[in-house]
Amino acid sequence: MAAKTIDAGQLKTIFLAGAQRLEANKEWINELNVFPVPDGDTGTNMTLTIMSAVGEVQALENPDMEALAKAISSGSLRGARGNSGVILSQLLRGFTKEIKKVSVLNTAVIAAAFQRASETAYKAVMKPKEGTILTVARGMADRAEEMAAQTEDLEQFFAAVIAHGDHVLSQTPEMLPVLKEAGVVDSGGQGLMEIMKGCMDAFLGKEIDLSSIPAAAPRATSAPEVSTEDFDIRYGYCTEFMIHIDSRYDPEKERGFKAYLESIGDSIVVVSDDEIVKVHVHTNDPGLAIQKALTFGPLSRMKIDNMREEHQEKLIREAEKKAVMAKKAAEEAKAAPRKEAGFVAISVGEGMNEIFRGLGVDTLIEGGQTMNPSTEDILNAVNTVNADVVYVLPNNKNIILAAEQAMHLVEDKQVVVVPSRTIPQGITALISFMPGVSPEENLATMTGEMKHVKTGQVTYAVRNTSLDGVEVHQGDIMGIDDHAILAVGKDINDTSFELVKALVDEESELISIYYGEEVPKEDAEALLDRVRKEFDGVDIEMHDGGQPIYYYVMSVE
Repeated sequence: MAAKTIDAGQLKTIFLAGAQRLEANKEWINELNVFPVPDGDTGTNMTLTIMSAVGEVQALENPDMEALAKAISSGSLRGARGNSGVILSQLLRGFTKEIKKVSVLNTAVIAAAFQRASETAYKAVMKPKEGTILTVARGMADRAEEMAAQTEDLEQFFAAVIAHGDHVLSQTPEMLPVLKEAGVVDSGGQGLMEIMKGCMDAFLGKEIDLSSIPAAAPRATSAPEVSTEDFDIRYGYCTEFMIHIDSRYDPEKERGFKAYLESIGDSIVVVSDDEIVKVHVHTNDPGLAIQKALTFGPLSRMKIDNMREEHQEKLIREAEKKAVMAKKAAEEAKAAPRKEAGFVAISVGEGMNEIFRGLGVDTLIEGGQTMNPSTEDILNAVNTVNADVVYVLPNNKNIILAAEQAMHLVEDKQVVVVPSRTIPQGITALISFMPGVSPEENLATMTGEMKHVKTGQVTYAVRNTSLDGVEVHQGDIMGIDDHAILAVGKDINDTSFELVKALVDEESELISIYYGEEVPKEDAEALLDRVRKEFDGVDIEMHDGGQPIYYYVMSVE
């Protein structure tokens, strides 16, 4: 007999199976990156995004549709990384908005949810581009609408929708010439199809090992912990539970609850989501934490571990001191006078970090090309800055969307996302900042100055490809900008020199070169001498950036 409906329990399994298939294929999806650079991360970003939702979903026992929808939407939003991850989170957000008020899904409901998912994702992108994950999602939504009018059989419905999604994906190289030349389909679209096929397998009842899904860590509301050694265990019991709210629980009560937990312990995590509050605390008296929590509602998923009896005592000591140091840092930030403006920047490499600190950045997030920070990472960083206005510099085109998502989640200060696409653009933007000027004027000035910055990067090719008529072989050294491969060779400095020549024009006044962690200082100085001899009338400066992956990052203004 044909299946016509899906309930919340089934949908939970189907969702987890989709996430599992994406996770299993993430490295293959990474390799679909158009540029053959060693940091293609679409698969990783999409996986980390959906795994954040998996953590929320796994915590639900026998959920109804509304609770499940909320877990998927909230988890993916806060865990969103990179453009592909943010778009995936918006697809899930739109889908769950449509299904949260029903008890079961049928073809009509699912078709409407697909349409809303596509519409939500398109609205989240300022300049939607066809031939991407957006196109694949819309193609499936349109096919779902057609099929819903023809059948109530979900197997027939899903088979047709997925087949059409595969067809649209196969056509993405015809929509984006750069994909065709590179010989790949859109990586985000491929990631979406892997999720869909994993969901289909679960729907058909195929045996899937969901235990292989990595458990997601609980979302922390405090500063990240730091490494340390030799600290005695002050609080012996790791206490965790969930509160099911049945009385008024607003931000004021949450602050009071956190303050109480701080009076009896540390390593505190309190995450609230309308009807559910997740709590983690290290304390010497778990009963006190439980009694206080019961004033807000019944508890579930209670877990108490005697840390002093565990075998990994060294790790526990480290965690305790991490929490103390993080708490101290947070207290120091609160004690500092509130500033008019503060700054958060994404950076990579100790040299780059020092440059940003010297320009007045309050909080740095280690990230960039090899690991895009999540929306929640950026949100937490913003919350550490005690300022009326916090300027966020993503310094990577793949982090801007996540920063904009974080911007909408902050309530106690104004957040301004400066759309810096590279680290040199971020540096120029900071130099252009003017104290005492309105955020709107500063954003216009900083954005305007960034437009004069051309950025190039030098790295190695991870596969053979051809782009814009340029042949590249695995292991070649490449000089690239945001749009094209500008130089290819076998020698790092020779290729870097050619890249500088491609970036400089008659109006260029300043060349900045940042050498990476794998480049010896003497090699960097040799390149500097060559550039100075070639461009005698241009100001030239060099810095130890310390960045991984890229031998050189350079900018021309």
